[in-house]
Amino acid sequence: MKLRPIYFILWGCLLFSALQSYGQSDSTLVFLIKLQSEIDPRTNRYTELALDKANELNADYVVIEMDTYGGALTDADDIRTRVLEFEKPIYVYINKDAASAGALISIACDSIYMAAGASIGAATVVTQDGSAAPDKYQSYMRSIMRSTAEATGRNPLIAEAMVDQTIEVDSISTNGKVITFSTTEAIKYGFCEAQVKNIDEIMKRSGVSDYEVHEFELSTADKIIAIFINPFVSGILILVILGGIYFELQTPGVGFPLLAALLALILYFVPYYMNGLAEYWEILIFFVGVILIGLEIFVIPGFGVAGVSGIILSAGSLVLMMINNDFFDFSFVPDGEIATASLTTFVAVLGAVVLMFVGGAKFTESRAFKRIALQTVLDSKQGYSANFKKESLIGKEGVAYTILRPSGKVMIDDTLQDASSRGEYIDKDAKIVVIGEEGNYLKVKAVV
Repeated sequence: MKLRPIYFILWGCLLFSALQSYGQSDSTLVFLIKLQSEIDPRTNRYTELALDKANELNADYVVIEMDTYGGALTDADDIRTRVLEFEKPIYVYINKDAASAGALISIACDSIYMAAGASIGAATVVTQDGSAAPDKYQSYMRSIMRSTAEATGRNPLIAEAMVDQTIEVDSISTNGKVITFSTTEAIKYGFCEAQVKNIDEIMKRSGVSDYEVHEFELSTADKIIAIFINPFVSGILILVILGGIYFELQTPGVGFPLLAALLALILYFVPYYMNGLAEYWEILIFFVGVILIGLEIFVIPGFGVAGVSGIILSAGSLVLMMINNDFFDFSFVPDGEIATASLTTFVAVLGAVVLMFVGGAKFTESRAFKRIALQTVLDSKQGYSANFKKESLIGKEGVAYTILRPSGKVMIDDTLQDASSRGEYIDKDAKIVVIGEEGNYLKVKAVV
């Protein structure tokens, strides 16, 4: 009688184990990735996230559904490398086109399946105007096509002939034409296992009948990141960055404009960086530009080379982040992308300038600004004065300590003073004479 509690415990454990086993599925997990757009940094990141997820789920097979005319060679090479290094079988299902970069990725897969009417090949590297790229790019493409075909057991000479029109393959291609296979031709020459209609036929040919398909989708966070690389949104962010910095300089200590600028800066940089568009050097150029602008405003009087250089570097870096250039090499960047990025930045900068001059005055008069800004006026009529000089300096002579254009600093009686001319430029070390005083600020002119 005393052993009954032990029996209940044992029966409970057995029941729990049975229920757990019942809830588990023995079906094969097939992980589906759809590549149906241009191969670019966004596609590159998409495949990286997808294969990481496939690993996390311990997928048995990965199927890439392919329909692309190609894209950036560097991004295609990254994807190719990931596919070759992936431990589980990766099949590609070409349901329409696998041209150029798409052909490279397809050849890297363990098995190639094609729909009726599909094609694979035409992997010549071209520039943005559609003409063939220089031979160094063709040579690189030939080499990775060859090595990829060798790694997956396909004819490397045919893979090279998909790139180079001068390579002749007996009974397959002639001089002057690169290879592009139809489904039937690809099957005949070992670049396709079979013609299929869907994934079900692919899995049946692999001897898998009980399987579950998991289609990869970007997370909410990644979808939000994709929104912020839209040119329209990027333009708004640039406007907020510039406008926020300007209003913070106009009303130091308020904090809100600077906070808005920093938030917009993060929302601008992070999506482009995570999608592989913004490089470290492009981000560095932006901050160098901001530093030069700061030096021009707070250290160097007037507005000259440092300020102009700062504006060019900052605006230029924002443009460069939007386009997939290879350290100022724009050979493979479409003209439309360059024009869109430049126009977006220009319109945003123009909008920021309008906001500064038109909205600045209205902002300082708004109720929101008055709640956070000090409104007390220390008027001279009430006895307040900002002049700390014990005696007038009018008529005193000295020298220009910096270039006055028209503002700068002058040296009078071994004392550095803030000053400005009447509009003319005064060279450094030129003799000056004080002709007026405004608080602690001197009005000077050159001594002829």
